[in-house]
Parts: sequence; structure tokens; C-alpha cells
Amino acid sequence: MTDLVYTEKELVQSLKDYIKAEESKLAAIKSWANKLDDLTRVSTSDPEGYLAHPVNAYKLMKRLNTEWSELESLVLQNPSDGFISNMSVHRQYFPDQDDETGAAKALMRLQDTYQLDSEAFSRGKLPGSMHANSLLTVDDCFDMGKTAYNDADYYHAVLWLQQSLKQLDAGEEAMVLKADILDYLSFSVYQMGDLPRAIELTRRLVAVDPNHDRAGGNLRYFERLLTKQLHEMNQTYQPPSEEPIQLGTYVRPKDHLPEREIYEALCRGEGLQMNEARRSRLYCRYQDGNRNPRLLLKPMMEEDEWDSPRIVRYLNVLSEEEIGKIKELAKPRLSRATVRDPKTGVLTTANYRVSKSAWLEADDDPVIDRVNQRIEDITVMCVHFIKDEPDAFKRLGTGNRVATFLNYMSDVEAGGATVFPDFGAAIWPRKGTAVFWYNLYRSGEGDYRTRHAACPVLVGSKWVSNKWIHERGQEFRRPCGLTEVD
Repeated sequence: MTDLVYTEKELVQSLKDYIKAEESKLAAIKSWANKLDDLTRVSTSDPEGYLAHPVNAYKLMKRLNTEWSELESLVLQNPSDGFISNMSVHRQYFPDQDDETGAAKALMRLQDTYQLDSEAFSRGKLPGSMHANSLLTVDDCFDMGKTAYNDADYYHAVLWLQQSLKQLDAGEEAMVLKADILDYLSFSVYQMGDLPRAIELTRRLVAVDPNHDRAGGNLRYFERLLTKQLHEMNQTYQPPSEEPIQLGTYVRPKDHLPEREIYEALCRGEGLQMNEARRSRLYCRYQDGNRNPRLLLKPMMEEDEWDSPRIVRYLNVLSEEEIGKIKELAKPRLSRATVRDPKTGVLTTANYRVSKSAWLEADDDPVIDRVNQRIEDITVMCVHFIKDEPDAFKRLGTGNRVATFLNYMSDVEAGGATVFPDFGAAIWPRKGTAVFWYNLYRSGEGDYRTRHAACPVLVGSKWVSNKWIHERGQEFRRPCGLTEVD
């Protein structure tokens, strides 16, 4: 996306050049018009007397035969050609509607994960953010609400449409009409099951636009439905709360991910299971890879991040130059990350995994080969390269993933932790460091506690590089244990 930032800057300069050319053209035409206005004022006051002078007669012939043709050519010139051509070149790289929708849903995902109300986003009040001018307008909030509405996500539609209405009522200028906001908002509130508030909003809509196509019919329908409900429940009418709709007014609908609430709490740094007693048993040490010659003079600094299952962090694993080279190699190859379909075994995209990834081979650059060797030295395990293919593991015969070595290649201003919902751990990115854990017990059985997920980045950018270490080649480096959970 950084390329798009520079593309937009180039287009702005191209637009300025076009405006300058248009202004220059108009200035020339205006000069012509002023000169000819003065001239025709004199000539029309006494046409015969004016044409009595032979020079005036000649100049009239010349103007109408030559100079007016030149003026016509000037008027027909199109200074926009350069700008249109530049737009056409760059348009192929522009985001499409799916990209815009995805970006809107990403904001909603951040909103849910970090429990932020719509105003926090609209006013740019995000933790860790240095960009106070990153604001959302009435129209921006309305478009966010419409995106959710069109996806039948009425929970988020209500939050964003309410924010749009709030900013409009506060006097902010907008292209969207108040009636349109109230139309979408009232129906979304109805879908959330809040009939009293839906009625109140629809009455406001009728007051704003008495001739609205649906408002009158919706109002009568909502009122009949509420009367029926109150009668069936033997209750009296209670006017809707005067409190504005905000985060927590309605309960977010459940989805298919049973661990979502645990995951999101860990992303916020809540629910961590590391107490003081356990923390006191965590240590830091120097790691020389069982006296590996490459690490004897400069051992790695190792810190315990978690006790069981054991997760360690290594400091200063990658240099700035190595991080830069890896990013340079990966950037042109980045594509949507995939997951393995549990039914078919085929790698496919998933709506909950929105990161982009690239696969680098050891022979792509000496830096990749050097980093691979360093990982092998640190972990004392044999490393393999696995291509992103549906049958890669089967074809190469390298077995299951026995361990993960995760390099953090950037600091993150807010968000972006790696969390383990099964045992309540959150590991936060620190540039140049790496974390390591085993995915399998020594017996080869999976340690399902190490199932993990990345938290969405709230502010900043997160770069990581993974090394997956597989079973084959570890027979004598990590021998089997005597029990299933050794």
C-alpha cells in the first residue's frame, strides 16, 4: 500500500499541472476576449467610418481568416490529456470495490477486537496513534454503515450510522442527506430488535422528509408490531432510552469462532494467565547452540516468554540490513495468505486470515541462506524449505511441523500480538527478535496448546518471517520421548 501513497502523490502533481495548463489557456483566451471586446466596441460604433481606413479593413480580414482560427484551435486544445493518460497508466493498480469493502471491514474488526467505539475512529483517537488528523467525515461514517448494512451486519451498521448522524447533527457539512442516514439507521435498529428506538428514528425521518417512499409504511408496521409484542407480554409501552447508541448498547451477534472472545481479550492484554509466581521462574541466558562454533564468540541472548509450553525469545536475531533485504525480496511476491482446508487438504484463502505472505528460497539471496543457517545453529535442528503448494508436505516427505521460529521484523505502535488462546499467552512484537516453540511433543503427537493467531494491527505495520521446522531430519537432534506427552 505504500506504493499507492506515492501513486496518489504523483496523481496530485499531475492534477496540479493540468490545472496550471487550464489556467494558462483561460488566461490567453481572456486576453483575446478583452482585446477583441475593446476593438469591436470601436468598430461597431461607426462601422463605415472604421472600415474607411484601409488598415482596419485589412486587419478585419486577417482576424476573421487567421486569428479567429488560431483562437478556435486554442479553445479546442485539451490540457487534460496528460492527466487522463497518467490516470490510465496507474488505474490498473488502483484498489477495487472489494478492496474498499475489505478495508471497511478491517476497521470493524479492529473496533471489535480492541473495543473501540466509532467516535474513537472518527476522531482519530486511537491508542499509540501519532496521526491526530486521521479523521472520518459524516460521509465516511455513512459509507462504513452502508458497507455493514449491505452485508446484513446490522450491529456495525447501527454503530457507524449513529456516528454519521451524530456528526451531522453537530453541524458538520456533508453530501449525504439526513433522511438517508435515518432511513438506513432506523431499519438497522429494527433488525437489532429495538422496536421503540426504531419507531423514534422513523418518526424523525417522517419529520425530515414527509414524502419519503418507505417511512410512513415502516412506521405503521413498527407500531403494529410493538403493540402486538406488548400485548403478548402483558407490558406497557416504555419510551426508548435517550442515551445515544454506542458500543455496548447492543450485543454483538455470535459467530462461528467459539474462541473469539478469548482471542480478542488476549489481544487487548486482558486474561493473561502469567501470574507473579510463574513469572519468577522465567529466566534469561546466553545460548550457544550446544557449543556451536558460530555462536561460541557471540552467543544468542535467550529470554523465557512462557513456561509451559515453553516459548523463548531470542534477541538481535536479524540485523537492519537483513530485515531490509528480506522485505525487499518478499514485497513483489506478496499475496493473500492461505490456510489448509480441513476437508480437502487444499490451501485456500479465508475471510479471517487477511495477511499477505511470500515464500523465499535459500538460493534467492545469500541473506536467506545465512538466516536459515543461523536458525539451525540456534535451535540445533535441521531446517527445510516448504513451498506453498497443496501437496508440498506430502511430496517432500518432511513430516509434520515440529517447531516454529518466528522473526519479528518491525515494531508495532499498537496491536499485532501473537496470542495462544489455549493457555492465555500474548507475545508482543519487538523488531529484530524471534520467538521459538515446539508444535509437537517428542512423541510426534501434536501439542494443541500451541495453536496461535495474530492479532490485528491497530496502528502501524507488522512484518514477520516464519521458519517452519519439520519432523524429518530431527531423529537424532530431538529424539522421541518415552510417553505421548514428553
